[in-house]
Amino acid sequence: MTDWDDYTGRFVAAQDAEITARVNGVITQIHFRDGQDVRQGQPLFTIDPRPYRAALAQAEAQIARAQAALTNARQVTERSRQLASAQAVSAEELENNVAAERAATADLAAGRAAASAAQLNLGFTTVRAPFSGRVSDRRVSLGDAVAQGTTVLTRVVSLNPIRFEFEGAESFYLKNLRQDERGERGSSRTTANPVQIQLADETEYRWNGRMEFLDNAVDPNSGTIRAHAVVSNPTRFLTPGMFGRARLLGSGTYRAMLVPDEAIVTDQTRRLVYVVSKDNKATPRVVEVGAKAEGLRIIRDGLAPTDRVIITGLGRLQPGAPVNPKKGVIKPDTSKQAAPTRPIEEPASGQATVR
Repeated sequence: MTDWDDYTGRFVAAQDAEITARVNGVITQIHFRDGQDVRQGQPLFTIDPRPYRAALAQAEAQIARAQAALTNARQVTERSRQLASAQAVSAEELENNVAAERAATADLAAGRAAASAAQLNLGFTTVRAPFSGRVSDRRVSLGDAVAQGTTVLTRVVSLNPIRFEFEGAESFYLKNLRQDERGERGSSRTTANPVQIQLADETEYRWNGRMEFLDNAVDPNSGTIRAHAVVSNPTRFLTPGMFGRARLLGSGTYRAMLVPDEAIVTDQTRRLVYVVSKDNKATPRVVEVGAKAEGLRIIRDGLAPTDRVIITGLGRLQPGAPVNPKKGVIKPDTSKQAAPTRPIEEPASGQATVR
């Protein structure tokens, strides 16, 4: 047997970005349809590029001027060195020419840096998707003036893979830590334990993921710890914000007996089953019960494979009463391995038309 622990949570995007303008200007083009899927690097908006194209041209002209000044300064310095060797110019004049060459070199470097900044700003006039995913609606219209780092243009969320976030009680966290110490089940902090998820209208756990994150502290206010799993979503059916019920691997594998719930009797705080002794008498046996599996109840301790368990007629039994056992069969029922809660029903439409 393998146990699974139940959790509830919601799907969230692994990457979620508000797209803001990186330069000031006016929106001249919008390149997407609201709510569509986009690729990384796909253009979303165009901010009027003409002022930034002019700034780049001016910076490139400054580079040309600085280059010409540097070439002239080098020639002057070279002539001064030749004349200084013949003692035709003073050392002071040579030093002034060398300083002028260095200043021209610095001016050229500054011009190139200004051109790089102008080139960046020109590139920022095309706003692109930072990653592949789904874009929200446009928050601006054509002709709107946008401000650098302030105006929100739209929002993009990634969809594949997608995260399933949930919170677990401290008791489950402690149980998993003990299992990790005993070597029964690796901690989700270091082990990609499997997670199975069902949506609100589903009765089966059809979505499979792996644990990726376990928080570094238990919240003292709620007594829970945050975690999330990563789920493959190639069809992009799963959408951020969707509710889901998940089951996380809760144990290592172990051997156990399975009996119908009807065969278990509650005696105050104890759980009992009746077994048939060698002399055909009903004998109560204290058992440790676990979760349900395929319509049957797990008996973790208290029964041996050779025990004969009484599964019907329990209402008439007394300890030590003679019985006439008849061989029966305990069969699993996979159809009863359903969701722990009832799935939501498909809502009815408010109106209809007839043709």
